[in-house]
Amino acid sequence: MEQLFKKGKFFLLLFVITNVFGQSVKRLNDPSIVAQHKRMVFESWGDWRPYPKYFLGIQTNFAYATVWGMWAPNINRDYKEGNDIRPLKPTGEQNLRFTQLKYEEEEAKKIKATSDTIYKRSVQDFAHWTSATVDADPLWLLYYKHMLKPITEFPDTPQSFMEWRLKDQQTYETLNTTGTLKRMQEELDLIKEKYSMSRNMDMPRGKRFIMYHETLIRWRKFVQELRGYNNRTTLLLDYKNILKNHLSTALPSGWTPASDKQIVQNVMQQYQHKY
Repeated sequence: MEQLFKKGKFFLLLFVITNVFGQSVKRLNDPSIVAQHKRMVFESWGDWRPYPKYFLGIQTNFAYATVWGMWAPNINRDYKEGNDIRPLKPTGEQNLRFTQLKYEEEEAKKIKATSDTIYKRSVQDFAHWTSATVDADPLWLLYYKHMLKPITEFPDTPQSFMEWRLKDQQTYETLNTTGTLKRMQEELDLIKEKYSMSRNMDMPRGKRFIMYHETLIRWRKFVQELRGYNNRTTLLLDYKNILKNHLSTALPSGWTPASDKQIVQNVMQQYQHKY
């Protein structure tokens, strides 16, 4: 009995497997579903299956009445009577999304190109802004390094006529007595400070070279003025020495200047018999 029961279970399982895998799969082709697919893509807006059927003016198609007709939900009737909402039509939402996505991709490429350009320009500008790279600038190496070198070689606080590049000690004392050297020292401090700022501060390359140029112009005026004072003081001292030597040889020894009274008496005696 037990063996018979096992054989029955085996034949039952074999029958089920034969029915499941032995039958061919049939393709479902529902016209209403096909029409829905056409509406949801680009093909056409319409073909409202199932179609209505009338008998003596009475709707006899129950499927139509429940899907699109009087018994259909309001949302179905609004959908049928509403606007064309195909997402893949030329102006559909999906095509608009694709178009917008393409536009955003192009804009992203432009933004990336712009950001890359800005980044590269920022790196280049930083190389010109920072004071760490001023010694490598070609214009500095070719021109301003040589032209501004005398400023660094000139002492910060000159204390002798040699440091001031003057002719002699007497010229130095004359300019120091008149206060000229004090004013020249203030001008020298301003020139050296401007030079130091142009070399050590972070600034645009163009502004840095403007400061170089202004410093160079101011330094040339300083040197020219110092040379002029040097020449005028030397000339004044030469005239003074010439005049001193001339007066010492032209006047007799022991000569003393006459008083005002004596001068008047001499003039009266000279012209008393002429008039």
